[in-house]
Amino acid sequence: MSEELATDFEGGDAGASLVYPAQCSSLRKNGHVVIKSRPCKIVEMSTSKTGKHGHAKVHLVGIDLFTGKKLEDICPSTHNMDVPVVKRADYQLIDISQDGFLTLMTEGGELREDIKLPESDLGGDIKVRFDQGEDILLTVLSSMNEEMVVAVKPNMK
Repeated sequence: MSEELATDFEGGDAGASLVYPAQCSSLRKNGHVVIKSRPCKIVEMSTSKTGKHGHAKVHLVGIDLFTGKKLEDICPSTHNMDVPVVKRADYQLIDISQDGFLTLMTEGGELREDIKLPESDLGGDIKVRFDQGEDILLTVLSSMNEEMVVAVKPNMK
């Protein structure tokens, strides 16, 4: 009988959420929001007056953190929207592999080899600086199970 009641928990996680709810009216420009299941930075916000059904509407324009695409949404000001958990971390660049993956080292000395060199101008800048032997730090932005290098700076020890 107890075997029948046993539940399989293999699919669970540590409970760290990718998003958290926030009332639409509490969101601010330069903050973050999830629009069409994508993490975005809010670049424009406008609120309409209450209509005959009593809800003021908030018009949000956001730029996708990873693709740079512009996304829009309209939400009643009293409703909740998802806000992505966004983290930034600096890593020291150790190597760039032939297939474009970066070897990065954390402050604790652990290595990561799962982030690709960006295909943008930033990626070219990183490659040039690495080839010249510069000691550089890369800023990695992570949100909703995606990660991307967003900035490069000299490593000041």
